[in-house]
Amino acid sequence: MGELTDKAKAAANKAAGSVKEAVGRHQRDPDLEAEGRAQKAKGTAQNVKGSIKGALGDDI
Repeated sequence: MGELTDKAKAAANKAAGSVKEAVGRHQRDPDLEAEGRAQKAKGTAQNVKGSIKGALGDDI
């Protein structure tokens, strides 16, 4: 996967995670809220991966 693919997936995971976290908080569902936080963290990691690929090239 290339830099842009990783960053697009990162954005999707961050957005979905934010929604899950907000819904979990609103419904007082700590499991869903935690799942949302985890998905946002996954998106952050994907964004870092994409940035590294951009700096070093997609062949890493």
